[in-house]
Amino acid sequence: MASAQLSLSHGQAFVAPDRRRHRSSMAVRRPEGTLLAAKGACALISDSTSRNPLAKQAGDLSVQGFLADYFSTPDHWDVKTSATRVLRALNGWCFGQSRQVSDGGYVSSLSAMIFRAREAHLFHMGDTLVFRLRGAEFEQLSRDHVTDLGGYRYPSRALGMDASLDIDYARMPLKQGDIFLFTTQVVQGTLMPSDYVRLIRQDASDLDAACDRLAQTARERAQERGYGGDQFCFQLVRIDALPEEESDHPGKVYGDLPIPPELAVGERLDGLEVREVLSRTAQSRVYRVRDVHSEREMVMKAPSPELSSRNAYLEHFLLQQWVVERVHSPFVVRVMEPSRPRRFLYYLMAYVSGETLTDWVMRHPQATLEQRLDIARQLGKAVQALHHRDLLHQRVHPDNVLIDRHGQVVLADLSACHLRDVDGHRRSRSLLRQVGLTEHSAPEYALDDEVGRRSDQYSLASTVYWLLTGELPYDVPVKELLRHTDLERMHYRSARQRNPEVSPALDEVLRRALSPQRELRYRRLSEFLHALRLPETPPGTPPGRRRWREPAGFWQGVAAVLTLLLVLSWLLR
Repeated sequence: MASAQLSLSHGQAFVAPDRRRHRSSMAVRRPEGTLLAAKGACALISDSTSRNPLAKQAGDLSVQGFLADYFSTPDHWDVKTSATRVLRALNGWCFGQSRQVSDGGYVSSLSAMIFRAREAHLFHMGDTLVFRLRGAEFEQLSRDHVTDLGGYRYPSRALGMDASLDIDYARMPLKQGDIFLFTTQVVQGTLMPSDYVRLIRQDASDLDAACDRLAQTARERAQERGYGGDQFCFQLVRIDALPEEESDHPGKVYGDLPIPPELAVGERLDGLEVREVLSRTAQSRVYRVRDVHSEREMVMKAPSPELSSRNAYLEHFLLQQWVVERVHSPFVVRVMEPSRPRRFLYYLMAYVSGETLTDWVMRHPQATLEQRLDIARQLGKAVQALHHRDLLHQRVHPDNVLIDRHGQVVLADLSACHLRDVDGHRRSRSLLRQVGLTEHSAPEYALDDEVGRRSDQYSLASTVYWLLTGELPYDVPVKELLRHTDLERMHYRSARQRNPEVSPALDEVLRRALSPQRELRYRRLSEFLHALRLPETPPGTPPGRRRWREPAGFWQGVAAVLTLLLVLSWLLR
């Protein structure tokens, strides 16, 4: 019988002497309302190897991380786009963390199935197992990706194993009564397909009891054959009801909302009164507004009324709120939820009572080097927070940086922010070109080269250079770069010549981060920020080893003592 919404049931069973040391993790989540229509329900299982000291952490992190991020993706993304981007971002994080630990790693097999409308979408990495029981037909849906090394079977193509991720994807229609089984490789050799069908069908109305039967039988079979049976886990999901028909595309949740008209001070929209017009550009309108009910002051950002429905920036605008929601940092502006449903296309951000970095520099010409470096470090933390979520900012420059009355730095404008993905380089460049290059943009944007985190590093370093000197590091404007040979015209202008307070070491730090060649900059943003904290340390000096500048007076004192000892030795003969 069809229903208005997808309905499902699930059951689980673990066999483990100590759940805290279990190397597998599994979960089912079915949201309500519009989120269910847009994103569907999700069931997933992860598993790491017994030889991995971080097996439990890897399994839990992959499951919890996917659930947290998948249901936060933009509503107008389809299931495949949402899950694939989340998995690639999660893989990058796990791979990066694994390289920082000496024992074990955040590597795990993962199978995630999304049930949306009348279809199921399976995303599979590694050697976890997914089966479907439809009537008397029991079918394995996942493929076993394993490698034999020294007599042991290890998963391959797993999450966190490599910088790139190869994902198996399958899309299949659902039928009412379908039962999906999620389990791990350790069950291989214990249960036959007929055992699964018999044990599940014995009482399919109680899925927890069915999982318990599977776990108990698998454990008994394993003990009979003389190998460990203490790491089994089973998860069953049954489709109880399907919606009448395919829901509208999830993008219509916000994508079909009209663009707000031009607003003036005093006008109201959805209970929000305009207090000040902060910005009007070809792409967007930014207003300071007050919620007439809660009295909260916020910032409303809306697309420009002149934009057509096919404009690439308008498509990206739908992602901006999601971008802000993903990042939790005191140095990045935070999103605010409206107190009533939106009738127009816009989003709300926290209002920062302060001034732009450009205005701050004009009002504080006597600011010390340390004050300026403190702002630079805070701004670096903002960009770093974006990079941790696999996001590129692409427009770091003084007018996008706010400083409140307490000296707190907040990175405010995310109009060109973009999620790194397989074809994101092309989209990132085209998006920035539409928004507009700035004098702090990295050369690769003008030359249509590959862009990445080091491109943000250049913009950050250029902004820091301007903050310390009031000028730009190169005579050649970025917009005048037409071909790669133009890079030879870019000659770094020493920051020391414009601000004698800048030390030679700090000047060298800026020179490297501002290299026209992307590959010559710091490999990681954290290295650049660390160098900014230690401006007196020469580049390449190991941590803890500083240059010791011996004063001339010290050696004069040593010479005097030696002379006195020599005289005493003659007198005492």
